[in-house]
Amino acid sequence: MTVLLSKAAAATGAGMGRVVRTAVRWAAASVLTVLPALVLMAAPAARAQGTLSDRLKPGGTKPSDKPAERLLVEAAELVYDNDRNTVSAVGNAELHYGPRTLLADKVLYDRNTGRVFAEGNVRLTDETGAVVTGDRMELTDDFRSGFIDSLRVQQTVEQRGRVARVRFSAPRAERIEGETTTFENGTYTACEPCKTDPERPPLWQVKSARIIHNNSQRRIYYEDSTLEIAGVPVAYLPYFYTPDPTVRRETGFLAPHFVSSNALGYGIGTPFFWNIAPDYDLTVEPTFLSRQGVLGQAEWRQRLANGFYNIRLSGIFQTTPSAFLPGPLGPGNRDFRGSVESSGHFYLSERWRAGWDVVGVTDKWFLDNYRIRNQTISTDYFREAISTAFLIGQGDRSWFEARAYYFKGLSTYDWQKQQPIVAPVVDYDKRINGPAPLGGEVRFQMNFQNLTREATQYQEIPRTRSYLVSSSANGFTFPLYPTCTVFERGQCLVRGLAGLDTRLSAQVSWRRTFTDEFGQVWQPFAYLRTDVFYVDPNTRSYQNREITNLFSPDVDFTGRVMPAVGLEYRYPFVADFGALGVHTVSPVAQVIARPSETHIGRLPNEDAQSLVFDDTNLFQWDKFSGYDRVEGGVRANLGAEYAITTRTGFHVNAMVGESFALAGVNSFRRGDIANVGRDSGLETQRSDFVSRLQVSPNQNISFITRARFDQKTFALDRFEAGVFAKLSPFVPLDTSVIYARYAARPELGQSFRREGVQASATYSITPNWFVSGSLLLDLSRYLEVRDLYSNGAEAYLLNPVGLPPDRGTRDKLYVAGTNLGFGYRDECTTVSLNYISSPRETASGLRERNQTFLLRLELRTLGEANFRQNLSTTTTADGIATVR
Repeated sequence: MTVLLSKAAAATGAGMGRVVRTAVRWAAASVLTVLPALVLMAAPAARAQGTLSDRLKPGGTKPSDKPAERLLVEAAELVYDNDRNTVSAVGNAELHYGPRTLLADKVLYDRNTGRVFAEGNVRLTDETGAVVTGDRMELTDDFRSGFIDSLRVQQTVEQRGRVARVRFSAPRAERIEGETTTFENGTYTACEPCKTDPERPPLWQVKSARIIHNNSQRRIYYEDSTLEIAGVPVAYLPYFYTPDPTVRRETGFLAPHFVSSNALGYGIGTPFFWNIAPDYDLTVEPTFLSRQGVLGQAEWRQRLANGFYNIRLSGIFQTTPSAFLPGPLGPGNRDFRGSVESSGHFYLSERWRAGWDVVGVTDKWFLDNYRIRNQTISTDYFREAISTAFLIGQGDRSWFEARAYYFKGLSTYDWQKQQPIVAPVVDYDKRINGPAPLGGEVRFQMNFQNLTREATQYQEIPRTRSYLVSSSANGFTFPLYPTCTVFERGQCLVRGLAGLDTRLSAQVSWRRTFTDEFGQVWQPFAYLRTDVFYVDPNTRSYQNREITNLFSPDVDFTGRVMPAVGLEYRYPFVADFGALGVHTVSPVAQVIARPSETHIGRLPNEDAQSLVFDDTNLFQWDKFSGYDRVEGGVRANLGAEYAITTRTGFHVNAMVGESFALAGVNSFRRGDIANVGRDSGLETQRSDFVSRLQVSPNQNISFITRARFDQKTFALDRFEAGVFAKLSPFVPLDTSVIYARYAARPELGQSFRREGVQASATYSITPNWFVSGSLLLDLSRYLEVRDLYSNGAEAYLLNPVGLPPDRGTRDKLYVAGTNLGFGYRDECTTVSLNYISSPRETASGLRERNQTFLLRLELRTLGEANFRQNLSTTTTADGIATVR
């Protein structure tokens, strides 16, 4: 670093005598570390241990009790005024004092008072990263206290994985010890200023007579405040406080929520959050309901060294139970209703973890009636709450999982005795390298299941009739599908068997892949599967008396063994056509030899009732979805794959195939007690044809279709097609369309063709404004309605208000569900309004349409509010009495 006196100062120095100007220059690659004491008073910085004011006062370097941080100065000029005892840094002045940085056009230090005066484009950055700007600042020598004119503060924080910048501004503010900043007539917002018109009011801001930001308490206090939207006052708050934007958890009231319901009346919930300690907290929420009283809710959350857990309690003593249907169709005979919910997740070691997710309710309607959301509730149709506890271990090439399940049916006509209790179900999977000279891979799989059920669950086939059941006393009418109460072979499916069902399954397999000199790929494989069942059907139940012929009462233990050997062959042909891409054609053949499956239809089937034959399982060794069934017999699977990949990202993948039952008993031809295998496309010697076609012009657009064709007539039996497109930046549109059509499965209780379309899209009108929507069309509902009318004039399918529909309900285009939304979002605000219309299907077959408006407003860092309004005025499916 070179220090030079300016020529003017050198020539007139004797005459001037009072002002010394020093021009400071330094090498471009060096870092400026000029101490005013070093330059102007010849006090070595390395030995200066006093505060900044100590070092710059005349007489110099009296040390304080603790070492002070060094001051680093960078400026075009340093000016020392002996008469006024001041030091000035002029021209792009930059001062660093510990973690704080001060930038200004000019900075003057008064050694008499120890005050720092900064003027012109002043910018102060503190240790938290907050940036304070103003026209003029008067600070202490450590930049921690002082007054600021035309103050503007910008602070960057992270909330919910997103970065936000909050801003304070005021004509004048006072900063005290770097801990508290008081803004007189201040404003606060998290919105970015308008780029074209910075003076325009932000989308929202809080204006207050005083804003006090306390860094030690990490709170912001607002006095005499007004909330403005686009410069228009919309709410007045005399006093409130919010946590500092950097705080994620703070004791206080959360945003209230509002309730409007025929059964509950009008109400408001006021949650209070208590941040008891860094590792646990409590949320208490009373909801005051005009028709039912006070609903109390409390949630305890705690994070431990190796995991977390939470417990939520809800309960109410109802003042008007008659608003709900009487039992057994509703909770109208209950005064107290409530629920207990809990979840936990703990890491026992690097490889093991355990936890639970459970829910208990006084009645099946409580969670829905009082709009208590729970992640264990599976769907909006046949609703059930799934409680589970688990233990999971994972190794480099192994997996262990043990779980227990309890299923709580939440539909009106669910019979809890038909719901199983599974405790436990255990899975183990281990892979190792094959021993010499076999090589390849050896895999061991084990599954253990223990299941109990009080009453057998039947389903009638075909399910084609609907009967009216009514009660004038209660004023409700609904259709009820019949179910089997006495088992009849060929007329009833057994979906779940009462009694005890215990099974242990184990399988060891081996496979190895060889590629010969011609490029042919050979994969021999073999496996041995064993199953042991202990079945004790509850023959005391009247429902099981008619099916004891399926089981031998003298034999509780039953076993089966399934050995298999097989070979899979592939021969990929690859051709590179340059700009037209790389084309690959791969014929595939697979042969599996094994004995016939035993005990078909004489064993329970709990986990293998879902069987969909398509391209995904054509080459599976066993096409059943679970362990209760095992595929037997000699079978050949044939197919071919074709793929195109270009340098531009264009991709095509196609496949077609068929399966052949060559010898032994075809496992899919003889249905079990749930008729699994029948109507699957595999029950004949030659299976149906399966195919797949996927076309992706680029990474943003994809089209995929799957189909199954009858092997004799080539009639379309099963078809699925979907288009997924993200067209931005060319068109600000994200969309998807899915179409599905499935033929009737009379032997599985599906008497009608099922067909539907689901479409969804989000269109960005501008970078901030958007519209969204989704539509679900049921294209086969008219088949069911037509059958109901043709099978008796007194068979009606009721609409949600309980009146017989007109013949228009037989239209092929039936809107099953819609979701329309409109909103605005930016860096500080999210506003959305959604209309949701969806059916709710209960076990009785009644479709009830829910129509809801949902308004959501989020002011980033300040809070959010949601308002939900149901338009439905009557319901029976959720246990609420009809409103007249």
